[in-house]
Amino acid sequence: MTGCYAKTRPTKLHSMNTTPTTEDRIWAVLAHLSALSFGIGILLPIVGWSDQRRKSNFASFQSLQALGYQSLGFTVWVLSYLVIIILASIILLVTFRPVEGRSPDTILSPAMIFFLIIIFGFFLLYLVLPIVAAVACALGKDFRYPLMGDRLARYLSYASSQKPEEQPWLDEDHEVRWVTAMGHFSILILIWGMLAPLTAWMLQGRHNLFLKFQSIQTLLYQAITTIIYFIGGFMYLFGFLFLLVGMGGMGKPNLNSSTGMFGIVVFAVALIVSFVLILLVPLMHILGQWAGYRVLKGDDYRYPVVGGLVEKLISKNSTSKEESV
Repeated sequence: MTGCYAKTRPTKLHSMNTTPTTEDRIWAVLAHLSALSFGIGILLPIVGWSDQRRKSNFASFQSLQALGYQSLGFTVWVLSYLVIIILASIILLVTFRPVEGRSPDTILSPAMIFFLIIIFGFFLLYLVLPIVAAVACALGKDFRYPLMGDRLARYLSYASSQKPEEQPWLDEDHEVRWVTAMGHFSILILIWGMLAPLTAWMLQGRHNLFLKFQSIQTLLYQAITTIIYFIGGFMYLFGFLFLLVGMGGMGKPNLNSSTGMFGIVVFAVALIVSFVLILLVPLMHILGQWAGYRVLKGDDYRYPVVGGLVEKLISKNSTSKEESV
């Protein structure tokens, strides 16, 4: 899709109040609090950004930051959570010493309590940060998430401390790239992650061909990944149920019968297919993360097969419209 999108870096200055308006604060608060809806709220920051861009730098930045927290931040949080669970489980197994005759009500050892604090504490931390962000924005403060906030501000050329007459709009090219990249990163959010590229495409696709292409191919790629995931789970369930039926249902198993042997074979095949498909899903997730990274670095990334297919569909649709006119 070479030449479909020209990088722009706005230099026009605008006058705006140093104190965010009530509307600015409301959009910022809603964008941050949408993280509490566990995935489905990822569309709200994009809606806020689409509505407030070129109206309020404060609301636009906070919406984009909230979008990053729900997509890129969720990715980092999931990976960190897995590492913490693994490490905490290892510590628990090493330090836990079962005592013969111990009653169930005394099984909570200090190691087990520490394990539970780590698991639930880290999860609560993920939910607390958006609440803190929402409260700060409601008070008109320029909130920044740890690690991500300042980096994003530099990426978007956003500086709230500038005088009103010195404030340019956010970097348009980087705004679009951030939104499209977060669509790629949201692949880890099962089903609801598709709302990010879908919302971006519906609200801004007609204004920007780069965003339209990236959003459509991301949506299609995530849909394929989700379908593969559910097919893998269905294959395992199908094989297991077939095995139960072949072995005589819930009664006494009969492995010597022809139906019992056939059930075992079907289950084995279904298990292998399910394993291959489910193993493929994390690899597709990794590719989605890589796509988001490449978009942020300035590339017009295309997924294998999917990217070329989407490009042909868009080109064909554009040609049809031109001919009809």
